[in-house]
Amino acid sequence: MGTHTPAGTGAPAVALRPSPAPVPAGRCRALAAEADFGEVLTEHMVTARWTAADGWHDALLEPLTPLRLSPATVGLHYGQSVFEGFKVHRRTADRAAVFRPWAHARRLAASARRMALPELPEELFVAATEALVRQDMDWIPEGDDRSMYLRPVLFASEAHLALRPARACLFLLLAFPTGNFFGASERAVTVAVSQEYVRAAPGGTGAAKCGGNYAGTYLAQEEAARRGADQVVWLDAVERRWVEELGGMNLFFVYGEGDRAELVTPPLTGTILPGVTRDSLITLARDRGLRVTEDRVAVDRWREDCAAGRITEVLACGTAASVTPVGRVLDGDGAWTVGDGTPGPVTSRLSAALAAVHRGEAADPHGWCHLVVRSGRKPV
Repeated sequence: MGTHTPAGTGAPAVALRPSPAPVPAGRCRALAAEADFGEVLTEHMVTARWTAADGWHDALLEPLTPLRLSPATVGLHYGQSVFEGFKVHRRTADRAAVFRPWAHARRLAASARRMALPELPEELFVAATEALVRQDMDWIPEGDDRSMYLRPVLFASEAHLALRPARACLFLLLAFPTGNFFGASERAVTVAVSQEYVRAAPGGTGAAKCGGNYAGTYLAQEEAARRGADQVVWLDAVERRWVEELGGMNLFFVYGEGDRAELVTPPLTGTILPGVTRDSLITLARDRGLRVTEDRVAVDRWREDCAAGRITEVLACGTAASVTPVGRVLDGDGAWTVGDGTPGPVTSRLSAALAAVHRGEAADPHGWCHLVVRSGRKPV
């Protein structure tokens, strides 16, 4: 059994116990070329365990396998669980680029703190990432709109139903090949404002990436889908007028056009997830001379400014959906169109800029791309 530790760090080693009969590389590529989001998992996973007595230990890369859990597992009953999502893009047959793994490691730790879970060391997070990407590199799909999505999960694994934080936890890292969450990236989506439900309240868990934040949105999402919408627009829980998020994504409103365009995005007030893609777009926009303001936008202002032509584009962003244009908004019995209902030039420019960094076609002055080189078997 081998081990893996990120070069130049004191991270705990990840023991390597790969499958003795790996899926042939050609079969990996065939599955990766067509799989929908979350449909086909790669053949390995990384696990690590934590106990109050021993801390983090037993980090292991092994074949993907079902878990054996007690029916009294704390995470199943009380939702003490957090997760992340980030992507890997193929560069060559033997090289791949993980996008901002350290930022996702920090956000997982922040989510864990909010849910009274132990913080996974950033070095161990990155070591697990490197080990899995190296082992399952053949699963990274080719093509500008395809990538491998990494899903870390940290949950309370103790078998004890007392109402207290668990004293044993399990970390999992899974991966799957995928395309854009909404399909063709040039398609503008339709969104529906939720007037009945809220996603997060002040003092709650809106800024943490925990499972309950997503399960609680399913009913609203189903209702929006019946109205012909792709996603739900969430308003604040107090006044029900300030736009916060779109589904699990952050929103940007574009005022004006061309080099004088200004992007406005809701501020991170504790009820909004601090998106890594959001942060990346703010940086890319400012690098290109665009003004970016963090300010609240009321839903009535959204409608009025679209009608007056002041808002020319709206875009959503997130790891799964990358940069997604918003073309039409449903609100109650009314609706309005953003611009002409098609992707605008600022959205397209930022989407192309982000994709170029992902694929290594543009400079990476901020050091966002973490390169991983293949180890083990050669491609065939």
